[in-house]
Formats: sequence, structure tokens, C-alpha cells
Amino acid sequence: MTDQQLSAEHAERKPHDHRWAALAVLCMGALMIVLDSTIVNVALPSIRTDLGFSESSLAWVVNAYLLTFGGFLLLGGRLGDLFGHRRVFLIGIAVFTLASLACGLAGSQTFLVAARGVQGLGGAVVTAVALSLIMNLFTEPADRAKAMGVYSFVCAGGGSVGVLLGGLLTGGLSWHWIFLVNIPIGLIVIAATLKLLPASRGPGEGQLDVAGSITVTASLMLAVYAIVNGNEAGWTSLATLGLLGVAIVLLLAFLWIESRVSAPLMPLSLFRLRNVAVANTVGVLWAAAMFAWFFLSALYMQLVLKYSPMQVGLAFLPSNLIMAAFSLGLSAKLVMRFGIRWPLAAGLALATIGLLLFARAPVGGDFVSDVLPGMLLLGLGAGIAFNPLLLAAMSDVSPAESGLASGVVNTAFMMGGALGLAILASLAASRTSARIAAGSELIAAQAEGYHLAFAVGAVFGLTAALLGGLLLRTPANQAAESAQPAMH
Repeated sequence: MTDQQLSAEHAERKPHDHRWAALAVLCMGALMIVLDSTIVNVALPSIRTDLGFSESSLAWVVNAYLLTFGGFLLLGGRLGDLFGHRRVFLIGIAVFTLASLACGLAGSQTFLVAARGVQGLGGAVVTAVALSLIMNLFTEPADRAKAMGVYSFVCAGGGSVGVLLGGLLTGGLSWHWIFLVNIPIGLIVIAATLKLLPASRGPGEGQLDVAGSITVTASLMLAVYAIVNGNEAGWTSLATLGLLGVAIVLLLAFLWIESRVSAPLMPLSLFRLRNVAVANTVGVLWAAAMFAWFFLSALYMQLVLKYSPMQVGLAFLPSNLIMAAFSLGLSAKLVMRFGIRWPLAAGLALATIGLLLFARAPVGGDFVSDVLPGMLLLGLGAGIAFNPLLLAAMSDVSPAESGLASGVVNTAFMMGGALGLAILASLAASRTSARIAAGSELIAAQAEGYHLAFAVGAVFGLTAALLGGLLLRTPANQAAESAQPAMH
């Protein structure tokens, strides 16, 4: 082979190699975000003890992140379209990394919660733009499907790494390190992005729905604040009812803005489509149950069962491994065989049974009989249901709107998670306080509070399963055709 031929072959291979190296960078950025969403749950009891959070106010460590993440997910994608995806991705990674440093150095409740909110903003931008970059890098269907499979596996498998790393860092060092570990990763991602990802320029002009983003995020933050503080202020107090009233007014203002602006954050016309409306409702209910389960089960294992942070991380591992396994294609195969409706309903039903098992977990519970069965069912249910939920949200929309529809359901998921966590954590705290006032011991009272929260979460899960099973209208052949492109 001549030198010219070798050079030509190398030139042909280089773009291919460059794209897959770029995918590795994007996956590393996504891994930072996924790690953060699971690693924090393991450290919650340590954060609570160190900074003096009450059990209900501790929810803000998670909710501050969820609210800004959900509130700015769609706006982040729009910024990428306007100003260039690589540039906005770099800004998102930089914001997330600096906010992680602030979280790791936090010495007060207010500072930590504020830094977590900034983290959520950076995470939203990274998540929204990473998918667009992958779609632009991989234009051939086969390569795109493979790239999406790798990205999905990293996102699902990152949960397993997060719970183990959270236990290791919290138990071996301190909770501060679960945030500080993001600093070197962020710096590597920034350097690799500058070298490997192609620079792109958006048009630099266009309308940003900033008012919509601010009103919906402010509305949900006020609603969550009112719910979290309802136990202390009183559920019928002027403060609680006033905050809820303002939250409703802001939500109505958001809907009015979305019906008027030319480039809405969340086009209301999407919700005239039956499957989109059902999928988003199901997403809100399911997220309300799942986020609260993750939060409260970590507290149950550490405060009631007296597990170490590392033991909590290992306890979560089975459910995360099952979710990762389904992300590699098992869920898509079920959809291709049975359509969207039944895998979604069956997955949510299995997760509901898992929540019911946690609702009866005793004070002196054993891992094999009282924790593991619920973990397995929740991992199995979530692994089966996630892909059908995304497909249902996009099954009625045109290909040009599929990214927007996916962003809408992800936003609904985050907002539902924040509200559900606030409601269920407050219910648990209220029941615990009532049982202590009635003379119960602390650990028994805490267990009863968690039982109530898990039971109400199971009601959310069952309602989601019934809605999905009864109201979705997606032919099996349509779901099968859509399964591979929507693996993200």
C-alpha cells in the first residue's frame, strides 16, 4: 500500500475515531450529572447531622436541584440552538463544576441549598445540549442508535457508581467529598471538549422564553416551600395558604405566557395530543413516588436500620444494576414485542408493589427479607417502564418535535419529583412528630412516618399504572417502529 493510500485511509478513519472520542467526552459530562443525582442520597443523613437540617427541610438539598434542573431543561436546549451547542455545553459544565465546589465547601444550610440550585441549572444545560450534540455527531441511523445505547447505559449505570461512591466517600472521608469529586472530572471534560468537540455557531438571535422559565420555576419553588414548611407553620395558616395562592397565580401566569409567546418553553398545543398528555401525567405521578422513595429509603436504612453509608450504597446497587441492564436494550425488546401500553403499566405496577413492601418494612428489618425484594421490584419496574414512557410522550408528535416532546416529559418528571418529594417527606415528618407526641420511641416513630410516605407513594404509582394502561392509545406496530430511535 502506497503512502498516499495510507494517508487517504487515515483521513477516512479520523472523523469516525474523532466522533466516538467526542461521545466519550459527552458521556463523561452526563456521568457527572447522573452521579450527583444518586450520590447525594447516600450522604443525606450525614448532611442532616452536620448542618442541623430537620427531616422535612432536608428535602431542600434534593429539591433545590430538581426544581432548577426541571425549570431550565427546555431553556438550556433553546440556548444551545441559538448560541452553539459546544459553547453552551462548556458553560453548563463550568457552572456545574463551580457549583460543586461551592457545595463541597458549604458550612450552612442556606449556602448548600443555594449551591445545589446552581448545580441544577448547570446540570439542565449539560443534559439538554449533550443529546443535541450526539444527534449532530451521529447522523447515520445505525451509528446514532449505537451512540444512544452507549449514552443510555452510562446514564443508567452511573446510578450504580453513584451509590457506591457515595457510600465510600461519605464513610471514608466526609459528605463534602461527594461534591468535590466533581472538580477534577469537570476540568477533564472542559479540556477534552475544547479539543474533541467541533465548534458550532448558532444564529445568535431568536426569542428566549425567559418569562416562562422564571414563572414556572418560581411557582413550583413556592409550592414546595409551602409544603415543606406546612408542618411548622400550620397547613391552614396564612403563610402556607398565601404561598400556595401565589404559586397558583404564577402557574396561571406561566400558562398565559405559553399561550402568547411565539417560541414557548412548553407549547400547550402538545397537550391536545392524548398520548402526550397521558405520558406527562404518568411521568409526574411516577416521579413523585420514585424520587421520594430514593430519598426516604436512604433515611430509613441509616436512621432506622442503622446502616453505614457504604451499606446504604450497596443496598441500592441491585435496583440500579437492573435499571442499567434494561437500558442496554431489554426494555426496547419488550416494547417491540408487546407495544408501549402494557410494558409501561406492568413496570409501574411492579414498582408499586416494591413501594408497598417498603411500606411494611419493620424497625428491626432484615436486608434479604425486608429491603432487597422492594429494591429488586423497583429496579425492575423502573427499568421496564422508562423507555415506554418516553415513547408514549413522543408517539403522537412529528419527528421535528420529538426532541421538544422528550424535553417536556423530562421536565414534568423533574417537577413531579420535586413536588412528590416535598409532599411525602412532609407527611413522613408529620406522622413521626405525631407518634412521638403520643409517646412512641424515636426509631419506631420514624419508621411509621416512612411507612405512611411509602404507602402514599404506592398510591401515586398505582394511579400512574392505571392511567397508562387504560388511556394510552398506541398501536404495537407503531411502538416497535419507534423503539430504536427513542432509546435516549
